[in-house]
Amino acid sequence: MMYNRIADALRQQIVSGVLPPGAELPPEGELAVQWKSSRGPVRNALGALRAEGLIETTRGRPSRVLSRKARQAADVYIPFTRWAESFGRKPSARTEALGLRRADAVTAQALNVEPGTLIVDLTRLRMLDGVPTMLERTSFIEHVGRLLFEVDLDTVSITEYLASRGHRFSGVTHEIDAVAANDVDARMLEVELGSPILRLRRTSVDANGTAFEYSDDRYRSDIVRFTVDASGRQADGSHLIQPK
Repeated sequence: MMYNRIADALRQQIVSGVLPPGAELPPEGELAVQWKSSRGPVRNALGALRAEGLIETTRGRPSRVLSRKARQAADVYIPFTRWAESFGRKPSARTEALGLRRADAVTAQALNVEPGTLIVDLTRLRMLDGVPTMLERTSFIEHVGRLLFEVDLDTVSITEYLASRGHRFSGVTHEIDAVAANDVDARMLEVELGSPILRLRRTSVDANGTAFEYSDDRYRSDIVRFTVDASGRQADGSHLIQPK
């Protein structure tokens, strides 16, 4: 289809650096003339590139090439491995620590257990194409977390592994903010001490609504950005933006 041909050509120019980050694309009318097309296919091509995170469009201004950050949807949960593979990147992992400890007040509240309850802690570095991208610090209720001692955590998706053992992720709550990289963050993610990184705190529950995982994931802000797709209206017709 015409819009695929236009999108493929523009995508190639962006990926190859012919159109670098910050570059403006020609206006829709100019692209339509160039491709001997109507504006519809051009608009669809630009929409596809926007959905891929390659460009941004603003009403009244030319489309602009974005830096090639990986887009992470904030309103859904997708395992890191599947997320990376969905846009052609190679995921990998390196386990830094796995062990038992007593839950502090914050973790106990998140997991709905008493402070001092035995839990399992995991610290794991996640990479995209070999580049440190996310440092995850995850706590599990004990009987779920003990399953992790039985598998090579550098080669599996924990989400899919736990699902295969009867612990399916039925719902998640996300809280996102920005923090300054501490000593561990800076060393593991290979960023400057105190530099801004994105923190996503996630509580996961099973089909019964029982919390079994609490994670503090820290992403390099120069590699990942969080997005939310939204649409909708109030019953009275007024605007209401809701996550899709």
